[in-house]
Amino acid sequence: MSKIDFTDLDGKVLRIFLTILEESSVSKAADRLGVTQSAISHTLAKLRQVLGDPLFVRSGQGLTPTERALALQEPVRHVLDGMRALTDERPFDPLSEQMEIRIATNDMPRELIFPDLLRATRAQGIRLQLEFISSGVPGPDPLRSDRCQLMLTPLPPDGPDIFQKRLITSPLMVFYDSSQRTAPETWEAYCQSEHVEVRFPDGRNARAVMRGVDQSQIRPPTVMLPHFNAIPSFIAGSPLISTDTALMKNGPLAALDCAPLPFDCEPVSIYMVWHQRSANDPAHRWLRDRIETLASAIHAKT
Repeated sequence: MSKIDFTDLDGKVLRIFLTILEESSVSKAADRLGVTQSAISHTLAKLRQVLGDPLFVRSGQGLTPTERALALQEPVRHVLDGMRALTDERPFDPLSEQMEIRIATNDMPRELIFPDLLRATRAQGIRLQLEFISSGVPGPDPLRSDRCQLMLTPLPPDGPDIFQKRLITSPLMVFYDSSQRTAPETWEAYCQSEHVEVRFPDGRNARAVMRGVDQSQIRPPTVMLPHFNAIPSFIAGSPLISTDTALMKNGPLAALDCAPLPFDCEPVSIYMVWHQRSANDPAHRWLRDRIETLASAIHAKT
């Protein structure tokens, strides 16, 4: 059997290895990377031959990494980060590049900023491809693993390798249907109202942004939803209420009435968050600048 040289392990091969490791599935890795399963399987076979290890063994419906694969995870990430750093000071022209970025965010930042961003860039002939994943209450791992390259969230994760910038600050409001009820005027009335609440797949909920409030007194939610877009359907024609930022009036909750909270609560800020590997990449910098400009205009209008 001929020996394969280690230089066959280019950036695409290493990226595929990390994606299989993160997804524990050849088919999911293929979907995420936009390639065929046979291409992923072929690359995995090459990796196994070069490294002399099976790397992944089948377990139930997925793949379980071997000790060798787990040990390679961080070194491979460092290699890819080093390769990416080679482009940090490269000439950059947004009109001559196809830019692809995966962004972790929830409904409001996604709908508030990115449709305008995409329309503006397309009008300029800029080829920008956006993919969105839900952020929930995010940790730093999606950025560190390159599962996403940018986050927009009111609850930015911490870490020495994690960068952040505040984009917008907005007060929290009560959203309701004025044909069915008035807005609660006291803390007690607010606590006794029936609430609609967003709860993310990891079990945490959107109330995490309510700082300085004794949430134990608030009535348990009548309806729990996985995302903000579904809120209007449940509030319309009912006495239910939802607590969200005033920015939601420009996004998913535009059809509802809103009023200030009847108690003191800190305003909520939306942060843009990225990993240090992207800090100096000219395309990433360009995109961050465009997002910041749009966010500033929205903040001024609000």
